[in-house]
Parts: sequence; structure tokens; C-alpha cells
Amino acid sequence: MTYDVSAIRAQFPALAAGVAHFDGPGGTQTPRPVIDAISDALSRPLSNRGSLVLGERNADAIVTEARQAMADLLDASPSGVVFGRSATQLAYDVSRALAKTWSPGDEIVVTRLDHDANIRPWVQAAEQVGATVRWVEFDPDTGELTPEHVRAALSDRTRLVAITAASNLIGTRPTITEIATDVHRADALLYVDGVHYTAHTLVDIERLGADFFACSPYKFLGPHHGVVAARPEVLETLWPDKLLPSTDAIPERFELGTLPYELLAGTRAAVDFLAGLAPDASGRRRDRLATAYAAIAEHEEVLCGHVEKKLSAFDELIIHSRASDRTPTLLITFANHDPVDAYRFLAERGIHAPSGAFYAIEASRWLGLGDSGGLRIGMASYTNDDDVDRLLAGIAEFLRS
Repeated sequence: MTYDVSAIRAQFPALAAGVAHFDGPGGTQTPRPVIDAISDALSRPLSNRGSLVLGERNADAIVTEARQAMADLLDASPSGVVFGRSATQLAYDVSRALAKTWSPGDEIVVTRLDHDANIRPWVQAAEQVGATVRWVEFDPDTGELTPEHVRAALSDRTRLVAITAASNLIGTRPTITEIATDVHRADALLYVDGVHYTAHTLVDIERLGADFFACSPYKFLGPHHGVVAARPEVLETLWPDKLLPSTDAIPERFELGTLPYELLAGTRAAVDFLAGLAPDASGRRRDRLATAYAAIAEHEEVLCGHVEKKLSAFDELIIHSRASDRTPTLLITFANHDPVDAYRFLAERGIHAPSGAFYAIEASRWLGLGDSGGLRIGMASYTNDDDVDRLLAGIAEFLRS
């Protein structure tokens, strides 16, 4: 399909401010249909979910439609879609529920590649019940985390493996499907952090083999909250701490308190916006998403490849994103400059490419970058050639300064 980035950009009010955004890995800008959906939800009668009065029916419809939208996006079952305040909060909730089934001597596997939200909840839950934490390292030279790396950490005491589908720091996409086969062969569960992955790759939970898959709509044009899509049969076996009157039904069993209906309306709109980028508006939403994601991926990867090629010509610049399969995300450092200075220099010129470790603290340390990380450059569906030209010119000027 023809990818009209100008038409897409016209639907993002924030882009009128003139900033060149390379901060998508930390959160994307918001298109008008998502903003309108949030406003519409708050403008209509709204109440706790029910079926009698209009406000109750509106709330129930919003939740039902949002679950189905996320199910279509992730190729999951709506009955396994859990909404929460953030992916971090949901990881803590699931880890506490799962820890009730662990015993001293059980083993939990985490990786150095992950965002801390998919490390610390599991480490802390394991510590509280006396389970053992086993660490999987990645190759700091290539950025690769292979199935062999994970396989070496598995045993007959493994109960859960937590791993990212894409590093938010350097973009590495491990081979989750093969890893899942090994994890399930060990009779363990697989919790996949897909927060960065979902922004760039159409998710197929069944193909990936994930028992739990976490993502955040604000990374793919939606509002700020978290989602975990899990196998319903696994959710049925878990009993989180909850209020006495709250339902035992799944997935509501895991949703504490009243849901943010307006944000769920925005999430449904974000999925529909993505699906609407496909030329055939009459097809199934899942099919339209597949077409749209393929076009977005091609657009982002062309831009990222151009940026990487140009940056590689600077002798003083080090690119740490090197895996063979990765998202359109680059982490760079400089031989003689601080990435924070580059961040500030670019920001003064209306270019947003932030610096830091971005909560991937273990990955940053493993790369030898300490807690400071580097300058992260992320492509998004609305990134255009002008943005890229401004970025490259800004970095060149920074290196001359």
C-alpha cells in the first residue's frame, strides 16, 4: 500500500508545534480520533458498568469494545485481556498472584535485556517466597539474546521466564517463538514484555507462545494505561488479592477498582486508527491491522536505515543497536561528548531525542554504559524525511560544537 505520511501527520495536533519527535519508545503523540474518543466518552452519560441506565450501558460498551479491539490487535481472547494503570503495575499484580504458587527452591528466570518493569517485580516476588532468581545475559557486542542463552538457564525447577519481545533501549527482538517452546517444555510459564514490540510489530500471541503479554497503548498512539493479554485458562488458576465484593470472573478478577472508561475508549480508537491506515476499510479489523503494520514497519525501517547509515560515518559516534532483528530504534553514545549534552543541544533546536537508560538499567550496565545509557533515537509512524534531516543536521552540528 502507498504510505502517505503527510496525511497521517495531519491527524496529530501535537505535531503542529514543529518538534521533530524521536521519543516514540517513551510514548507516541496522539491522533485526533483518539483525543475525540476520550472526549466523547466523558461527554456522554457515564456510570459504573451495568445494563439499566444509559450511563451504565455506555460504560459497559466501552469496556467490551476496548477488550475486543485489544484482542484483535494482539490476536488474543477478549476474556484474557486485563486493563490496569500501567504495564509496571500489572507486572507487579501478576507476579504477586503467581508467587502464591511458588515454593522455596523454585526458579524464576529474568534477563539483562529487559526494562526493569519486567525484572524487579519478579525478583522481589521470588525473594519474598524463597525462590531462586536466575539471570540470562545477552551479548553486549552484538546486542543479541538467543534461545541458547535462555535454554541454559532452564531446569525442572523453572516456574516462570520473563523476557522482552523487544528491548526498549537497543531494539533487539529475541526469537520469542523458539524460546517459548523451550520454556513450555520445561513446564514453565512465559511472561513477555511487549511494550516496545507492539508499537512496531503486529502481535500474534499464539504464534509467540506467550502465556502473558504486556503492552501499553500510549506506545502505539493511545492513552496512558497498561494491558496484559493472557491465556484465559491460566488466569483461571490465579487468585490475586482483591476486595470481597468484587467479581471472581476473569478478566475482571484482576482489575482493581473502577476502570478508566475514557482511556479505554481512546485505546479502542487507537487500534481503529491503526487499522484505518489500511486501504481496504471493509475488511476484518485484524486483517486491516496486518496490512497497516506492514506498511508502518517498511516506512520506519527505511528511515531508521538511512539514519543509521549516516550516523555510521561519524567516527566519534558509537551505535549500540546491532542485533540482526530489531525495532527502528538506535542507542548511540559519543567518544568525547556526554549524551545528555546532545539531548539538550537537540532539544534547543526542536528535536526530541532523549538520553538515559530509560529504566532498562540492567541492559545499560551490561553494555558498559552504567546508569547513564545513551541518546535514544526512535522512529514512529508519523516520522518523516524532514524530521530525519533535522536530526542528522543537529547531530553533525553538535559534534562540531
